[in-house]
Amino acid sequence: MSQFDLNLVVLLILLACGIFSHNTAVTIAAAVLLVLKITPLHETLLPYVQAHGLNIGVIILTIGVLAPIASGKISGDSILKSFLSWKSLLAIAVGIFVAWLGGRGVKLMTNQPNVVAGLLIGTVAGVAFLRGVPVGPLIAAGILSLLISTQ
Repeated sequence: MSQFDLNLVVLLILLACGIFSHNTAVTIAAAVLLVLKITPLHETLLPYVQAHGLNIGVIILTIGVLAPIASGKISGDSILKSFLSWKSLLAIAVGIFVAWLGGRGVKLMTNQPNVVAGLLIGTVAGVAFLRGVPVGPLIAAGILSLLISTQ
């Protein structure tokens, strides 16, 4: 009898949650990780994804956010005018705050890996059932670091 793999079961549950909630991001992520886990690719690619996946994801997300500037949908003129609107100035302040929280989150996840599972479960639940976006673990970790007074 083969050894029971609880991590494989968790990935299958996440895949089911993604399908059930019609959340493409969770579905694709769980499916890709399942493929990596059950094939010989897990020996080479899974450590790479684990080590660099977050940075690659942030890069792709940043490209998506900056694409309207590159395409001209957001003009340089409107970017300059953003410094004149109180809403845009508030958006800049919130962006700075969230980036700072994300930095705290990375430190917390590195220094206290025991909280990572809870953060991931909460983020996936938010994505799957509340139609959230899976950028939450770093921000959640940053907020958690404020709540538990840890850097």
